[in-house]
Amino acid sequence: MTGARRGGASGRGPGAGRGGRAAAGRRSTAPRSSGAGRTGKIRAEGEAKSKPQKGLGGEQVEGRQAVRELLLAQRRRVHEIWISSELQDTDSVDDIVAIANANRVPIAWVARKRLESEARSEAPQGVLAKAAELPEADIAQFLRKRGATAPFLVAVDGVTDPGNLGAIVRSCDGAGVDVVIVPRHRAVHVTPTVAKASAGAIEHMPISVVSGLPSTLQRIKEAGIWIVGLDDASDKDLFDIGDLAREPVCMVLGGGGAGLSSLVRERCDMIVSIPMLGRLSSLNVSAAAALATYEVARHRR
Repeated sequence: MTGARRGGASGRGPGAGRGGRAAAGRRSTAPRSSGAGRTGKIRAEGEAKSKPQKGLGGEQVEGRQAVRELLLAQRRRVHEIWISSELQDTDSVDDIVAIANANRVPIAWVARKRLESEARSEAPQGVLAKAAELPEADIAQFLRKRGATAPFLVAVDGVTDPGNLGAIVRSCDGAGVDVVIVPRHRAVHVTPTVAKASAGAIEHMPISVVSGLPSTLQRIKEAGIWIVGLDDASDKDLFDIGDLAREPVCMVLGGGGAGLSSLVRERCDMIVSIPMLGRLSSLNVSAAAALATYEVARHRR
């Protein structure tokens, strides 16, 4: 199985590229509670409404790294940034202030208690941003395109913990995954906790929400992409996938104790597990995702 070719190869999909990094000196900004910041690039893209684009939510982003990547990626309009007034005379947010000023994004210096009462995640680190919805990726774009690098997709099945989804997206970004596929039901979607746990990776990693994961996997299979499920109930070893990792592949991760659902398992060409050499029988899904995605990346190098 691992030596067979099912389809061609594709480069990293649209939206996966990283935005240019802006820099500017810090300048003073008057406290504000509302406003609409925008860059010329983002404004032009936002006003070109040739086709309505679905959003993933995530209008509030919290945490210094997540907000920093939001500004750097320039994939969506940033309305305003709130920063705790306690940080105004420190250098801990200088880079955020500089990038926001360069992109003409309003900054509001607010009391820490007010910011924390507005936050929806734990420990927002004195920074939150109000932004437009995160654009949703079209899975069809990643099935049609073919190029020098084989497509690498990751689908999550039943991942309901926002911290886990954020960590998965972060690993996928690092391992060169083209798109993360999330089912509309039985899964968490983009929230401030997901954004913070991803350390801003949601700004760079395309995410596609699908109505039914089993039917989507069948569509992926028909496009010539191997479906590999990760489940601790399998007796096949992740580290033995060999040449299959260099083929077009979609890795499916099961969440929680139940693992992969029965319909998803039926769509998989292969089920593999991570060998556990200690007393525990499985890893957290986000840790398993990191191992699995980097194992594919290792073979592709």
